[in-house]
Amino acid sequence: MITDAAISPALRAEPPSDEDVVRRIRAGETAMFEVLMRRYNQRLYRAARGIVRDHAEAEDVMQQAYINAYTHLHQYEHRGSFAGWLTRIAVHEAFAGHRRRAVAAAAESIVGDGPSGRIASPSPDAEQAALSSELRRDLEAIIDSLAEAYRSVFVLREIEGLTTAETADALGLSEDVVKTRLHRARAMLREALGRDGRRPGDLLRFGFERCDRVVAGVLARLGAPPTTSTP
Repeated sequence: MITDAAISPALRAEPPSDEDVVRRIRAGETAMFEVLMRRYNQRLYRAARGIVRDHAEAEDVMQQAYINAYTHLHQYEHRGSFAGWLTRIAVHEAFAGHRRRAVAAAAESIVGDGPSGRIASPSPDAEQAALSSELRRDLEAIIDSLAEAYRSVFVLREIEGLTTAETADALGLSEDVVKTRLHRARAMLREALGRDGRRPGDLLRFGFERCDRVVAGVLARLGAPPTTSTP
């Protein structure tokens, strides 16, 4: 199993900048892509989860987004942040997945034959059970109940902590639209979320085995060894 704790001391002591990592990957150090994945797994998961509303599908979106980013890494320009560029790719993939599922569902309904192609999510494992208390599930369900337009803005702004400008850039909206949708989302959630001091940032966590699973899956598809060691 790949673990965060196993990252080499050199990488922990002085984390390289995104630009340095990208430069090394372009120079042939494919395994360095793991550094970027571990750095942005939380952000991409929240961005994807805010759109697809399913843990397993969010992981699929993340893996494909990373593959897309790696494939088009030569197109990344340093005029904007790498984090913003990567988030836009994940958001685009999440929406594209929505469209693909809608087409598949429409085709099945027309044919009216055969089982659904959707694979059921596995039952929660011990890690998920520990991380997902009843309250957290309730709060996430409330957020999931928002319309997609409001939910995606709320997740990026209030849970992931992106600025208005970063959220607008990731979703392809104007800053005024982001502000308006965030205001409406807050109003719809205020009563349900209550005022017990809990922070939205505590929701939609992504780590432990799930983080390792996505990293390992992407590296396997790229044919690259991990930069971390396995116990």
